[in-house]
Amino acid sequence: MTPERRPDFDARARDYDTLRPPDDAWWARFEALVELGALRGQRILDVGCGTGRLAAALATEARAKVWGVDGSEEMVSIARATVPAGVGIRQAMADSLPFRDSWFDRVTMSLVIHLVDRGAALAEARRVVAAAGRAAIATFHEDHFETYWLCPYFPSIRDIDRARFPTQSALEADLVTAGFPRVETRRIVAETTLTRAEALRRIAGRHISTFDLLPVEEIEEGEARAGRDLPAEIVIRLDQLVIVGRSA
Repeated sequence: MTPERRPDFDARARDYDTLRPPDDAWWARFEALVELGALRGQRILDVGCGTGRLAAALATEARAKVWGVDGSEEMVSIARATVPAGVGIRQAMADSLPFRDSWFDRVTMSLVIHLVDRGAALAEARRVVAAAGRAAIATFHEDHFETYWLCPYFPSIRDIDRARFPTQSALEADLVTAGFPRVETRRIVAETTLTRAEALRRIAGRHISTFDLLPVEEIEEGEARAGRDLPAEIVIRLDQLVIVGRSA
């Protein structure tokens, strides 16, 4: 991905939570992260924290001590204004974490791994967790892109995101290489329903970062096609993967 084609998270920060509210799929992902990662009551670094939603839930629901980092200045600004007291937020990149060695028990990355240099980010995750630490990652299963609801309207999404997101086997190998030799996975298939108006609002708001990588003509044509063809209700199927690497 060339620099000029990187997603702009500063631009979408203000509307991010409105366009992507927590739903059943989000909570299913959260519960799997907490269970497989053994996150309750731990000292956690949430890498790529965005607006702080996961960091906040880990603090309130999992009773964890949480720090969050994100590379986007605007995301960090929103997170600082919205997370509960006691949750720390810093602007930092996944491959250069501003924390000393072994400072955390766990590192989480939720829908982030496709945006970073995996080798460097996972090596940093290993550095900042203790000897028996874990990295808990949520992403999409490779089959997800075949059934994603936007693909009929924006056909390039399938190939772009297949190239961006690691496969399960690739991510397992990356975790082992980074020093997390014991790997456990869980696949989560969840469905939610959007109204036509909600779906069109998400498209208009460019609610996923892949929109930043699509040709302008494809976006215009796809938005027009969705405006004509979307039904009154749309079933959204998310095929998610939670993968946890243990260092010991």
